[in-house]
Amino acid sequence: MIRWVKELDRVLRGEATRPEVLGQDTIQVPAFGLSVVIVCLAAIYGACMGGYAIFGHEEPRWIQLEANLVKVPALFFLTLVVTFPSLYVFNALVGSRLTVMAVMRLLVASLGVNLAVLASLGPIVAFFSVNTTNYSFMVLLNVLVFAISGSLGLMFLLQTLHRMSITEWPATPDIGNPAPNVPKPSDDESSPDEPAVVAQLIEEAQLVKEAGPLDRVDDHVLGRHVKTVFGCWIIVFGLVGTQMSWILRPFIGSPDKAFQWFRPRGSNFFEAVWQSLQNLFG
Repeated sequence: MIRWVKELDRVLRGEATRPEVLGQDTIQVPAFGLSVVIVCLAAIYGACMGGYAIFGHEEPRWIQLEANLVKVPALFFLTLVVTFPSLYVFNALVGSRLTVMAVMRLLVASLGVNLAVLASLGPIVAFFSVNTTNYSFMVLLNVLVFAISGSLGLMFLLQTLHRMSITEWPATPDIGNPAPNVPKPSDDESSPDEPAVVAQLIEEAQLVKEAGPLDRVDDHVLGRHVKTVFGCWIIVFGLVGTQMSWILRPFIGSPDKAFQWFRPRGSNFFEAVWQSLQNLFG
């Protein structure tokens, strides 16, 4: 388990997404091990989210907290199952050579980033769960936390896909030899700028090597059609995720309603968020 947590730490620090590591059109992470860590992180946030059912109700509902230990991990993995085929097809349409397993590892890694951010914000949710009884506020707070973590997870996914699509990276030149793109001066010609050019090439290569997992690599940008395709997939992923959360609700537990594992499919996610905004500021 500790080894798998260290693997997630490698992903968060960008060590697993460096160009030289991604040279084989895949991301070298243990999909199964990260999945176990993701389940644990999702359960941790589920417990923090379920804290409102303990402290925000007149009578604590421990069963809501226990339900969240199952439902929050299920939310992410069911969303992964539903959206995985579309990501693979979209990825193939833009000419990527990633295999099915490579796309799966990439999605699991992005979920790892998503859940790491989500679990890190869990104590904040738990803090407000203890200190407020306003149900609408807790709904909006959790929506905001999910939006932040989801955005960072998708940023990681897109930047890693970007790096995987780059076939040539600037190599670090040998300091003892002239830079490969700098012509060797003749005997009667001085080249005072050559050391500066070599130093610049070394610096650029080092910046590429040390780029974080969310950093964009300069001079290597995705084509417009690639951005459009993956932009469409992000919309699909967001819609599936929000609808999945609506199907699996309740996660927080309204004080005015008895506990239910699943509520009837009425209204929709966006209408519920709008209603919470009206209740909070109305």
